[in-house]
Amino acid sequence: MDHRTVESFYAVVAPGLAEVCAQELAGLKMESIALESGGVAFRGRLRELYAANLKLRSASRVLVRFADFRCRDFPDLFKRAQRLPWGRFLRPDVPVQFRVTTRASRLIHSDRIAETLNSAVDQSLGRMVSPALGTPQLILVRVVGDQVVLSIDSSGELLHRRGYRQAVTVAPLRETLAAGVLQLLGWEGQEPLVDPMCGSGSFLSEGALIAARRAPGLERQFAFMGWPGFRQGLWQLLCDEARREQVVPFGDISGADENAEAVAAARGNCQRLEVAAQVDIIQSPLSEQPVHAGSGLVVCNPPYGKRLSPEQNLKGYYRDLGQELARAYPDWRVAMLCPDAELVKATGLLFHQMASLDNGGLSVGLFATKSGLN
Repeated sequence: MDHRTVESFYAVVAPGLAEVCAQELAGLKMESIALESGGVAFRGRLRELYAANLKLRSASRVLVRFADFRCRDFPDLFKRAQRLPWGRFLRPDVPVQFRVTTRASRLIHSDRIAETLNSAVDQSLGRMVSPALGTPQLILVRVVGDQVVLSIDSSGELLHRRGYRQAVTVAPLRETLAAGVLQLLGWEGQEPLVDPMCGSGSFLSEGALIAARRAPGLERQFAFMGWPGFRQGLWQLLCDEARREQVVPFGDISGADENAEAVAAARGNCQRLEVAAQVDIIQSPLSEQPVHAGSGLVVCNPPYGKRLSPEQNLKGYYRDLGQELARAYPDWRVAMLCPDAELVKATGLLFHQMASLDNGGLSVGLFATKSGLN
């Protein structure tokens, strides 16, 4: 991929986070930003592609829109794909993984589409057989009617895998969702942040990254690093710039959980992020946490679904949760994720729904109070 060529990119996001991602891209001064189904399109050069992977907090992966053409049969698919400049993104020794979706098309067999494209890649790169070993380059294929769109994944592992979270608890919150929630709530690090049932600490860790203005992708590898045109010098320049933009966070960030393993996991993740000195985490159930003076943001992902036993009285649990939040955080804004508006209503707090999101395949709402609880 030539660093001078303007390309079409696409940031894939989880449901409910497209506008957050678009705002992030605008903050990075990307061009031609447009909301689309499932993500956000934008344009740029190699620098912008690297910067998007390095700095986006809410995106799941960043794609390069490689080809878009009309095709009605498999021989034509092979012919057109064979002519594409695969060598811009693939080395001859790198295997390819095609992920295909097809709808209302004569090309109805996704496996055959993948096989045809794989053969075209081998022919284009001059290799006799496809490599069997190594990390494959993911290519997303979308066929709708007679239109075929090929997109090259530049990220590799999903972007929520920042590299710091090695210890997890039951039903951990993805880092991209945690960061997106904080951005939806307008939290930028200037006010205190508390998660009173923090689990492995996704809100706390992502809050620390936001407060420190630290790029979330500094400590990980990306698929584009294996491309023939990877520019190590440009990548290093962007990383150095990102490190200079970091600040010492001055907002208070704290959390608690009644489970000792969860507290250990959250502390360990903060230590790997080197923010343990700025994030205070204690072992305590919400009912034993003290009254917090002042104001700030309380954000939590309370138990629901698999994390609650079938015998538990859900509305009773959420009623008690509302009472304890009002007691411990009387003048704080409170936000929570929950799949059921009736359970949120049972808290007795004046929540309004800000967004519809996805947490591990489960539709959840982001509910928040507009001000303090008293």
